[in-house]
Amino acid sequence: MKQQLVRSPGEMELREVPIPEPGPDEVRIRVARIGICGSDIHVWHGKHPFTPFPVVQGHEFCGFIDCLGSKVTDLKPGELVTAMPQIICGECRSCRNENFNICENLKVRGFQADGCGQDYFVTKADRIVSLPDDFNLNQGAFMEPVAVAVHAVSRLGNVKNQNILITGAGPIGNLIAQVAKLEGANVLLTDINDLRLKRANACGIEHTANSMNETVEIAAERVFGSEGFSLGVEAAGVSQTIAALVPSIKKGGTILIVGVFGDSPPVDLARVGEHELLVKGSMMYWMDDWLKARDLLASGLVLEPLVDGHYPLEAWSAAYAQIDKDQQSIMKLMVDVNLP
Repeated sequence: MKQQLVRSPGEMELREVPIPEPGPDEVRIRVARIGICGSDIHVWHGKHPFTPFPVVQGHEFCGFIDCLGSKVTDLKPGELVTAMPQIICGECRSCRNENFNICENLKVRGFQADGCGQDYFVTKADRIVSLPDDFNLNQGAFMEPVAVAVHAVSRLGNVKNQNILITGAGPIGNLIAQVAKLEGANVLLTDINDLRLKRANACGIEHTANSMNETVEIAAERVFGSEGFSLGVEAAGVSQTIAALVPSIKKGGTILIVGVFGDSPPVDLARVGEHELLVKGSMMYWMDDWLKARDLLASGLVLEPLVDGHYPLEAWSAAYAQIDKDQQSIMKLMVDVNLP
């Protein structure tokens, strides 16, 4: 079978390897579609802090069950599925408390363990999430980032009728905004890229602001009035956004960190303490988040404005070249592997 191996930053090798055989409690999937995410791009540039080389990338994907291990009885060949990418120890304190998303020994497919960037992919059966028969492949490949968004919104508690400001209108920020809106929140999404904001509008996010032209404080007053916002989500991973959220959120508010920071940003901790702000993190997801993501995708979460194109497995590096060239306009590229 064909496999794309990233040997080192910027160096990808298409090679032939044996088709993997599933163990008794495993499933082999004929991979169909893979989404490229921002973390994948960090790996490609050698800037992901927790990824050694060489590595097979790919963790946002869907495909069709090809073969079942001898102990797997609740799945069937031909079924459209995706799979959670976490490999957990099952023994640490976090795992014992069912918080496997923060397992002390966590490995993630495509980063600390090989991912699905190949014709066939084997994973544990308990990682599998079955998808509806009427799901298209884009919906299947978007399951993982939507689960990220669902988990992030859940970390904020009950968001119904709450005012939320989200910084960063990339795919994750967009999806968080969509999920929060579906949960009944009043949402304002900011970015410095007008194209991303227009795509957010196309996805049903009414209130947006370009933070190059309008400060967070002014945008929040325009949208929320004097009430302001008490929930903030940092989904850009840049120092300027967290620096803007801390002084503008209402006292007693909550700021959720979802973006991945390459460098440690300066944060006004004096204001965090004085205003009794709660700063929280959000890490990946639980199985319940995947099941809710499936329901939201089935009920009309908008994806079309986020997809910019498709590349065959053999041309994965060309997709990275396009992202590097058009990074201000690209939202999501897909890799097609074994199309039905």
